[in-house]
Amino acid sequence: MLVERGLLRSAATALHDVIPEKSRIFVLSSPPIRKHWARPLRKSLRKAGHSVELLLMPDGERAKSIAQLEKLAAKLMNRGADRHSILVALGGGVVGDVGGFLASVFMRGIPVVQIPTTLLAQVDSAIGGKTGVNLKAGKNLVGTFHQPIAVVADPDVLATLPEREYRSGLFEAMKYGVIRNPAIIELMEENRAALLERRSELLQTLIAECIRIKADVVSADEREGGERRILNFGHTVGHALEAETNYKSFLHGEAVAWGMIAATMIGVSMEVTEPATAQRIHDLVLSYGPLPKVDVNPKRVFKRLLSDKKSVGGVPHFVLTARIGQTEVANDVPPEYVIEAVRKIRRMSKG
Repeated sequence: MLVERGLLRSAATALHDVIPEKSRIFVLSSPPIRKHWARPLRKSLRKAGHSVELLLMPDGERAKSIAQLEKLAAKLMNRGADRHSILVALGGGVVGDVGGFLASVFMRGIPVVQIPTTLLAQVDSAIGGKTGVNLKAGKNLVGTFHQPIAVVADPDVLATLPEREYRSGLFEAMKYGVIRNPAIIELMEENRAALLERRSELLQTLIAECIRIKADVVSADEREGGERRILNFGHTVGHALEAETNYKSFLHGEAVAWGMIAATMIGVSMEVTEPATAQRIHDLVLSYGPLPKVDVNPKRVFKRLLSDKKSVGGVPHFVLTARIGQTEVANDVPPEYVIEAVRKIRRMSKG
């Protein structure tokens, strides 16, 4: 895992030790990313003697589908890819998830390099080896674990990220402060203006710390059997909000932001979270807004939770905050606590 400004333009040098000489590389990306960053990446890789071809897929959460995966696999076959080819996923979380899944199943598995171009992907989704696509029933219900041979995170690419996408990533970064490191919360509380201005030094520090935490957690629990579940703070309700609105209303980080607020409300109801801790998290999340309105039926959202891939035997698991930096997993949350929390964030979102 490499984090440094300017890495994308010198990708071949950064990847020298993991990509064999004169490799056949297929770069998977989306049109908005291709416009800004495909050319310098291809230039660097070709200058090093590699053969480079570009594959494009649509942008957005709705492109995470089995149909899209099949189309991309067919494109690889038509262009003569084989089991010695290397896939480079150049894009945000959608490209990374689909690219990782494609690499894991094409020819029963080829190497993948993740080059995340959104803040959310740099701090979270590109690390850990999770891949997947969505079903109508929910998010990431079909997927694999396929570790990338390298992750290259270049803070410079965030300069072209739309404002809403950038803030979405900041919400995901907050999660790491809540679950593991209070210093991240302090950094985000004290440097709000500078972070929103995308100050490179601060961003590099934030990204590196989030990656360190995720790498530590994943290395201890690669397949989410225990400790890795803490990474789902805010995601239980967040994923349900995304699915319930057909992935049209929220960016992932925005849904997680509301999910984190809902999780603290549930934590207070369960007498796990102190009201002052919940309020601190609410204040931080809302200070990095605006957030989309939560225009959903709370009972339908709860029903969504029952089919979430993290549910066991139809029982949803919630990551609750005991205090900043410390969490616990609860599988005995009464349905009425969840429904009431969604009802509260719906009212909060409407002012």
